[in-house]
Amino acid sequence: MLAKSALPLRIVMIAPFGIRPKGTLLARMLPLAQALARRGHELAIVAPPVQNPEDAGLRAVYDGVPVSHTRLPRLPGPAAVAEQSLSLLRLALAERPDLLHIFKPKGYGGLAALAARALRPRLPLVVDTDDWEGWGGWNDLLPYPASAKALFAWQERDLPRRADAVTVVSRTLESLAWSFGVPPGRVFFLPNGTGVGPQESGVRSPTPEERDHLAASNLRQPQESGVRSPTPEARLLTPTMLLYTRFWEIDLPELVAALVAIHQARPDARLVVVGRGEGGEERQLLALAGRAGIGAMIDYRGWLQPAQIPSVLAEADIALSPLQDTLINRARGLAKLLELMGAGLPIVASDVGQAGEYLEHGRSGLLCPPGDPAALAAATLRLLNDDALRARIAAGARAAAARFSWDSLADIAEAAYHAAMRR
Repeated sequence: MLAKSALPLRIVMIAPFGIRPKGTLLARMLPLAQALARRGHELAIVAPPVQNPEDAGLRAVYDGVPVSHTRLPRLPGPAAVAEQSLSLLRLALAERPDLLHIFKPKGYGGLAALAARALRPRLPLVVDTDDWEGWGGWNDLLPYPASAKALFAWQERDLPRRADAVTVVSRTLESLAWSFGVPPGRVFFLPNGTGVGPQESGVRSPTPEERDHLAASNLRQPQESGVRSPTPEARLLTPTMLLYTRFWEIDLPELVAALVAIHQARPDARLVVVGRGEGGEERQLLALAGRAGIGAMIDYRGWLQPAQIPSVLAEADIALSPLQDTLINRARGLAKLLELMGAGLPIVASDVGQAGEYLEHGRSGLLCPPGDPAALAAATLRLLNDDALRARIAAGARAAAARFSWDSLADIAEAAYHAAMRR
């Protein structure tokens, strides 16, 4: 039974974008809000309809948590930024919050929080950061205008200093917040989580026989990849690796070098790839694989709807999470890694950032040094060739994921809120 907070609060969360298609709201903000609501708090989420203009002005309720989108701005150019930010602030204040929790200190939400600090200085403000947004992070990955990049880099450093408390998704972001001058007592490490533990949800991982059945019945999308998928009969006998990725996080030549070594030792193995890059990196992977002579090994599915992911996870024998050792990868919360763990998949991951926080080498996953394709291939082959090890690592991964349930992590959010209220 969930403990109820001694001090129920009305909490308004400000989102950086809408409920679709990005992952921050679905993978972090919304499940945390739902866990807090189960503890007796009142939650509301307000969001600008960035990348989903069809949702402008709409309000929907997700398991007791209302999500409201602002209307589209009527003014053109830079004036639209001010209009959208103020609309977001008005929508948030209309919910009569005891506390504001902004997710990502950038863009419209960051400007709305800054205005709230000026207009309502006694309203407690908590800032959540789940990525590195400025230079060395998303500023380098996305083609923002120079003015927007400068604004985001400033917001990332300035807003946490103004906040009453800061929640961070990674140890790297924790250290960075301290470096901005935020006192350690106001910084709360709040990693990403899973929905609930297995004992709470009543959901169990599929048996090997059920995995085979799901593999045989899974629908393919060959038109996206240009690669012919194996027949259901072949899939039942084929060891299957899964790469669930955004591509830019990976050094693709290093990945292909590892795949070549895996293919040489296990020519029967295939790699199912799910995801889409920010700049067409998936095409580069397929081209590199083709030139290396392993194109037939890859079954590229493209970007899938969230409802399609569980059947793909059930189809795989192991999952790969190779990451470059970069600032943005160290700072991230690695929500996909937790999703793989919760599905009971044995994982080979680069020991970068939060991977070492979530996985214990040899018990809940296999960790290998980043930038070492030989080590990645060796760890993968070790799992492919050892049924008992795969089963043991899979059980460890499920147990580790259960420790990161949102219902448990809500304790940390409440601690941040109470610290902010005291200030």
